Amino acid sequence: MTKADLVERVTEQISRTAGPLISKKDCARVVDAFLDAIKDALKDQKNIEVRGFGTFKIRQRKTRMARNPRTGEPVEVSARPVPVFKPSKELRAMVAGEEYEVEEHEYDDDE
Repeated sequence: MTKADLVERVTEQISRTAGPLISKKDCARVVDAFLDAIKDALKDQKNIEVRGFGTFKIRQRKTRMARNPRTGEPVEVSARPVPVFKPSKELRAMVAGEEYEVEEHEYDDDE
């Protein structure tokens, strides 16, 4: 799925639920703003948690030895931060075609 496909799906979904109140151009702006917010947060070394979807994090990769594919010589690859995505249990279950039960918390009324 490309970003254009995502904009198309978002536009269709909003049209079905709220009527034709928002244009495809506006949906594209919303999708771009959402993606930019994620990029900015990751750039600032912040985690993003979207409940029911997953978590975007920055993980530090260690320094390691690799090989130059042309010459076969060992090359040191320096440590660096990399973005990672960890899907939620709900998303993993959905992709696997399994049922996922959301745990409900009981709260005391005495507080």
